[in-house]
Formats: sequence, structure tokens, C-alpha cells
Amino acid sequence: MAWSRTGSLCGVRRSLWIAAVTAVVWAVVRPFRAEVAGHSMAPALLPGDWVVGTRASLLRRGDVVVLRSPDGSRDLIKRVVAIPGDVVGERRLESGEYLVAGDNRAHSTDGRTFGPVGRGAIEGVIRFRYWPRPGVIRSRVMRR
Repeated sequence: MAWSRTGSLCGVRRSLWIAAVTAVVWAVVRPFRAEVAGHSMAPALLPGDWVVGTRASLLRRGDVVVLRSPDGSRDLIKRVVAIPGDVVGERRLESGEYLVAGDNRAHSTDGRTFGPVGRGAIEGVIRFRYWPRPGVIRSRVMRR
């Protein structure tokens, strides 16, 4: 069997191309994982669920996000219920402000307690649960 220099170079180029594309996607999306600790997002997410998120630049109403608590003591998982321009109470959210809330309102410390959060506090958007009940975490369409 003859060794083909051209075929070998094509394989190396292809591997390098795949590695480069993967590195760029990883750098842009920057995936992370988190464990759900409380009941505030039940029934969508339960304690012990492991989820994967991405560092999203665009946030939409209904997205499930990971954010730093206002006192910086822990990370929270909540749903975005209001985006910049929405009126909450008698106040319009400014650019870069978001209101978040747990799906299980009776067991959630959220924006109803601590108010709107800045975009900088939001670490990313939850995309899917991988353990113990694999599945995509869908954005819920929220009414204004």
C-alpha cells in the first residue's frame, strides 16, 4: 500500500480547521455548568438538576438565567420576566436592567424582593439540563 502525502496533509488540515472552529465557538459561547439547589424554579428545574448555560449577549423575556445575588453571596437561577423598556410597577426599566423571578413564586427570593438587576450580574442563559432528567430548557413566552 502506497503512502499518500496529499491525503495525509488534507487530514491534518481538516483536523486543524475543526480544532480552530471549536476553539472560536468555545471562546464566544463560553459554556458553563451549574447545579440547581432550591425549589424556586420548580417544576421546570428541581434540586439536584445539573444544567449547562452559555454566556449570552442577548437576553429575552422568558430566558432562564444564572445571576449573582445582589449581595454577591451565591448564584441564583431565575427567569427573566421584564427587559429594558418594560414598565414594572410605575417604573420603566432602563437600558441594561432586567427583572428576574422564580417560576415557583411562593419559594423564590427574586426581583420582587431585591428589584431589577444589571446586565453585569447575569452570568448566562441556561440551555439544557443534562442530569438526571436530560432536556432542553425552553424560554417561556412572557406577557408584558
